[in-house]
Amino acid sequence: MNQSTLLRASTAAFLSAWSAYAFALDPLSYAKYDQVKTTALHLDLKADFAKKSLDGYAELTLDWLDKKATTLDLDTRELTISKIEAQDANGAWRKADYSLGKFDEEKGQPLHVKLPGQQKKVRIHYRTAPTATALQWLQPLQTMSGKYPFMFSQSQAINARSWVPIQDTPAVRFTYSARIEAPQGLRVVMSADNDMKATGKGGWKFNMPQPIPSYLLAIGIGELEAATLGGRTGVYAEPQRIKAAEYELADTEKMVEAAEKLYGPYRWGRYDMLILPPSFPIGGMENPRLTFLTPTMIAGDRSLVDLIAHELAHSWSGNLVTNSSWKHWWLNEGFTTYVTTRILEEIYGKEVALMNLQLEQEEALEMLKDLPPAKQALVSRQPDTSADYYPDTSLAYPKGAWFLHTLEQRAGRAAFDTFLRGWFDGHAFQSVTNDQFLDYLRKNLLAKNPKIMSEAELDEWIYGPGIPQSGKQAVSQRLAQLNASIDGWVNGSVSTEQLKAKDWNAAEWMKFLNDIDNKADANKLAELDRVYDLANTKNNEVAFRFYRASVHAGYRAVRPQLEAFLMSVGRQKFVVPLYAALREKPEDRAWAEGIYKKARERYHPETQSSVDKAMGKQ
Repeated sequence: MNQSTLLRASTAAFLSAWSAYAFALDPLSYAKYDQVKTTALHLDLKADFAKKSLDGYAELTLDWLDKKATTLDLDTRELTISKIEAQDANGAWRKADYSLGKFDEEKGQPLHVKLPGQQKKVRIHYRTAPTATALQWLQPLQTMSGKYPFMFSQSQAINARSWVPIQDTPAVRFTYSARIEAPQGLRVVMSADNDMKATGKGGWKFNMPQPIPSYLLAIGIGELEAATLGGRTGVYAEPQRIKAAEYELADTEKMVEAAEKLYGPYRWGRYDMLILPPSFPIGGMENPRLTFLTPTMIAGDRSLVDLIAHELAHSWSGNLVTNSSWKHWWLNEGFTTYVTTRILEEIYGKEVALMNLQLEQEEALEMLKDLPPAKQALVSRQPDTSADYYPDTSLAYPKGAWFLHTLEQRAGRAAFDTFLRGWFDGHAFQSVTNDQFLDYLRKNLLAKNPKIMSEAELDEWIYGPGIPQSGKQAVSQRLAQLNASIDGWVNGSVSTEQLKAKDWNAAEWMKFLNDIDNKADANKLAELDRVYDLANTKNNEVAFRFYRASVHAGYRAVRPQLEAFLMSVGRQKFVVPLYAALREKPEDRAWAEGIYKKARERYHPETQSSVDKAMGKQ
């Protein structure tokens, strides 16, 4: 089925689903999308690096659902509005009245546009603030060449409103186009159809024909080169990093083919990637047509490409079928984590996939130790307006995947694959709720074989704390063989040389370092470092775990490398736990505060906020 036919079919299905599943409005949005919905967005913006601002207008195409409504409510944060216009029936633009509501630290400000009727198009002229939470403006010294500045966005979860006045909720999907002006020498890329041969003359132009939610709006501006990986895959990166990125991501086209084999056609045209500067706060962001990636995944040996598999998997779970609000987050991340394992198995074999799955599940069990039970559910039973609206977002990844692996084990892979592909096909380009998935599960899998899972167990997985006892843990034989070595090394019966770890892969090192953390003393860590030079490893996942274990053990000879790591890497997954570990002992805390004082300005605003909390500054 071609893309236009798919879009028409999915639109009809969505309208039917909308009426069948009335759900509460997203409490993190001011938008009343039960009255009017954005169907298309056009952006015309100019990037000003001196002012750290985007300036121009956003044009919204509207679909009025409530025949009596004449007010458009949008989400904003720190936007300066200069004027708002509405297009009349003759195509002329006329001034519209508007007001900004009270500022809220979490939600920003509502923008109320009062219209004389139900105009189809509204144009908002505005500029962003230098402190926009979605945008990070980097100085040339923070880039690889040191010649040009760089800017990138991170709109998820509700930061799109800081650079676009929009209905900032995953419940609303829209197509978009854009024209962006940028300084000479810089390339603009967006989560849309990027032309690798474009020059930017007359502005950089983009079109996204598939409807997306606001959190997938993305932009990057910098000194960038492009490299083709396959017929529909490519990568953008700073010139000094493009060759390394091209090597590391060489298997991307194979991953797309593997995912299509499992879950149906890739519906987004191209799959390109952008390698960002180190301050990017997360591992990857699944912006459609242009995944944003941390440079920390470039290890030189393709050992961390599971991150690519994860972001690619979002092309089905998250981008194609989207959680309707962040309460239903597991429908994005739990599904994607499950699909990631399946893609890895298709490309690299069952044992590699099992190793990653076992490590994922072990880290989930560790995660539970620090989480209150109320935050351990996949979906909270609390009402949408409650302070306990969200479960823990990190646990949603492995627990959601564990639940789906359990269903697969009991239903059989063939039956479960058919079921899951049907879910993606039947809900393509829709925003969905947990109740919709459970209804689909009961009708299309459990009704055919009730023994797969009882209602009581289903309730335990979705709404209960922890991992149900019925959840079977994955066991990799290669990782299982490590257990004796780990125990022996900790108690001294196995020497560091006897570990024979020079042939270990990244998963084996990660398990080893996870398991010895808080068990090995400084002398043991020093010996490990002497034999295997872990303080200087190029694998950032391994480096992070070694540094964390070293901090806990009091192995302070690693401080020069740890300082370099904290000064150059802004990924929250790494820096937040390291600062938290350093805060535990007075002799480490003072040193860490000195490092953070120098490093803070290099971090993304989201990372700054998280580290501030870890350091007890909030």
